[in-house]
Amino acid sequence: MKKILILFAVVGLTVFSSCEGPEGPPGLPGPAADVFEVEKVNFNATASSDFYFNFKTRIYPGDVVLVYRYAGFSPTTNLDVWAILPDSHYYTDGGFHFGYKFDFTQDNVRIYTEGLDLVANPIPADFRTNQIFRIVVIPGNNPIVTTAKSVNKADYSNYYEVIKKYNIDDSNVQKLN
Repeated sequence: MKKILILFAVVGLTVFSSCEGPEGPPGLPGPAADVFEVEKVNFNATASSDFYFNFKTRIYPGDVVLVYRYAGFSPTTNLDVWAILPDSHYYTDGGFHFGYKFDFTQDNVRIYTEGLDLVANPIPADFRTNQIFRIVVIPGNNPIVTTAKSVNKADYSNYYEVIKKYNIDDSNVQKLN
């Protein structure tokens, strides 16, 4: 009797596990990361100053906002160099001179400079005029769409790893000015 029950159990599991039904509807598309580029940003040479960028739509509380400053072109890699904020600059003796920082809300991002004794030691023109920034918004814990956490996190300090990790088309960066 036991052998017959085991046989029916094995046959039943085989039959039910091989059943196939119609394919369900496709799910909602996953959230996409947005990249914005802001050009021609100018800061004050002798005092802390800031620049605001307003998002066109609200971002969610769990979203990650990263800001990068264009730091030049590398002929060895043939790529633009993007430095993540905060980005501090020091005198040759190791003392703090000035830095770029940012903060954000659900509506905007503020990029600003801070420095020590900027009246006596102004920020050089090539670090404060015509600056270019890229703002990357990575979807996080959206109350409408939930995303799984990744075991393979990108190195956020490396702009190119971030765009690769989140499948961002670098040629479609939204230029804002």
